[in-house]
Amino acid sequence: MSSTLITGIGELVTCDGTSSDLLGIRSNAALVVEDDTIAWIGAAAEAPAADAKIDVGGRVIIPGFVDSHSHLVFAGDRAAEFAARMTGEPYDGGGIGVTVAATRAASDDELTRLLAGRIAELRALGTTTVEIKSGYGLTVADEVRALTIARQFTPEATFLGGHVVPAEYAHDRAAYVDLVTGPMLEAAGPYARWIDVFCEPHSPHAFDADEARQILKAGAAIGLGLRVHGNQLGPGPGVQLAVELAAASVDHCTFLDDADVDVLADAADTTVATLLPGVEFCTHSPYPDAARLLAAGVSIALASDCNPGTCYSSSMPWVISLAVREMGMTPAQALFAATAGSAKSLRRTDIGQLTVGNRADLAVLDAPTYLHLAYRPGVPIAHVLDLAISSQRASARP
Repeated sequence: MSSTLITGIGELVTCDGTSSDLLGIRSNAALVVEDDTIAWIGAAAEAPAADAKIDVGGRVIIPGFVDSHSHLVFAGDRAAEFAARMTGEPYDGGGIGVTVAATRAASDDELTRLLAGRIAELRALGTTTVEIKSGYGLTVADEVRALTIARQFTPEATFLGGHVVPAEYAHDRAAYVDLVTGPMLEAAGPYARWIDVFCEPHSPHAFDADEARQILKAGAAIGLGLRVHGNQLGPGPGVQLAVELAAASVDHCTFLDDADVDVLADAADTTVATLLPGVEFCTHSPYPDAARLLAAGVSIALASDCNPGTCYSSSMPWVISLAVREMGMTPAQALFAATAGSAKSLRRTDIGQLTVGNRADLAVLDAPTYLHLAYRPGVPIAHVLDLAISSQRASARP
């Protein structure tokens, strides 16, 4: 077992949720990591000896971002679709079929290479945990393939056979739902931790409440955790369905009525509302009112929804800046939602907070305070702290 002392921390943001500002900020602090686990946190002057030492030179240490909603296994490009939306063309989910065709045509090696590049990109921006969905294959073999590739990079793999109804089933939706809940789930389930569904009556390509319920219940029956795309394009049943089935997360939540807010508040210990402001930015949709949700007692997470159609960005710092600028969140609330809040949506207690016994998933900010995440939008000040590399650099200094 090797240990590393991290010192010279200008601001240690633990996101432990125990202080009035949520963030549990410590000054003049240090921490010790043993292998991949936080072993000690305390005053820098009282730090124990360790095998290696890293001085971060007055920079900020935060928990690595937890990106709890992404669609990273895909091929192809939909930049033209984005450009059309910027001139007023509405989004209804139909462009997913373009990505399905490109992804089906790609080789395993190509999809793996593309995903590896996207993982490197998000780590360069401070993300240490990412959830990855399938959903761009929509055949038994292609959904299994997507999940197999995703599992090479994360344990948080989500089966999304219920993304949209593919073109070959456009005139027989029931047969596709039977495929998803039968042979596709049987083959893909062993490679997934979660099952998700796009519950959206405002899209002719997605699933209504009855279809979504059937898909989610089939996943629950084989032990998968539940996630829901809900209330993205307009008011709908997604939030109510997620709470009814005790889903870990309902994502988007763009259009909510008072009843939706009430049930989310009542289910705050069970179901997290995951907000994806990058999607609103890229689709010209209204932003969710996060301040309203927080005031009601709703549990909130922030995630990127990185995907080729409605938000091709893996930047969690950008998501935080949007949440502060457009959704009424304070910088502290947004950072908490992007770390501890997203960890809760994955039902993980070992990440998203810097506490003794948790994983040493650390991000460093090239800034004197975490406020710079919102203060300097678009500037790459956050990155994952690679302890092995940093220790080698520190030991090589004269």
